[in-house]
Amino acid sequence: EVQLVESGGGLVQPGGSLRLSCAASGFTFSIYAMSWVRQAPGKGLEWVSAIDSGGGRTSNVDSVKGRFTISRDNAKNTVYLQMNSLKPEDTAVYYCNTNPATASYWGQGTQVTVSP
Repeated sequence: EVQLVESGGGLVQPGGSLRLSCAASGFTFSIYAMSWVRQAPGKGLEWVSAIDSGGGRTSNVDSVKGRFTISRDNAKNTVYLQMNSLKPEDTAVYYCNTNPATASYWGQGTQVTVSP
């Protein structure tokens, strides 16, 4: 059974930092590109960051460039999202998935709330 379990979210003040983790199981993690996707309240899914299978190439949506860093540890089947200089508009539920996303792989996500 495929599982993607996101963690690390929480409430943080503007300008703060959080590190999200996504633990994967049930598939060959190391051969898949992975991504982080978020959904803000009342809005649709927004792709945020992606990383190739080996971890050597990353990409980010313009709104998070210079602030968010995606990384992975294939030995631990885990992908991370380091989020710095957080803004209120980063408030969302954050999900990880393969890139492109696999419909049946969505996990429960982790809530990130940026508020004074």
